[in-house]
Amino acid sequence: MKGTSTRPHTVLAVSVSTALVLLTAGCSQDVHTGAAATAPAVSAAAPGQVSVRTSGADLTITDAVAHLDRSGDGTLSMTVRNDDGVPEHLGMVATPDSGRGVLVGGKAANGNGSLATAGILLLSGTSVTFGGHGPRVLLHHVHGMTAEHTLPLALQFGVAGLVHFQARVASS
Repeated sequence: MKGTSTRPHTVLAVSVSTALVLLTAGCSQDVHTGAAATAPAVSAAAPGQVSVRTSGADLTITDAVAHLDRSGDGTLSMTVRNDDGVPEHLGMVATPDSGRGVLVGGKAANGNGSLATAGILLLSGTSVTFGGHGPRVLLHHVHGMTAEHTLPLALQFGVAGLVHFQARVASS
């Protein structure tokens, strides 16, 4: 076929499958990365916040809130700070019961917060706010909210790998 490659699709399919298996298995670790060389340093101070530090990534996620209606539809808002020396991409958001968020790029066609085949671009040394006029994560029929009104999430990043944490839940 002219100009097509199955490798990016295969990598994405394997990443998504791995994320969903780990999420549905109820894994108790906060972060998983594809690289076995270095164990990440992870800290989750409170629901809606997590920091990931490895030899290849330095990410901080703050103010993560799943805004859901009664049917489980809504959006995920959060701010992601990339303090590593390389660009990062958010490629997938998984929710309990094999759910998956839909990534929507920001208003800019290129640059920070834009959607590319690798996911939402997070330039080094910047913060990207999801929601409002920035990129968005749409949630559909989400189930699995905890008694503490949090939602377990798994975010797949290109460099940092798979990050597990709890977002706060707000009714919309």
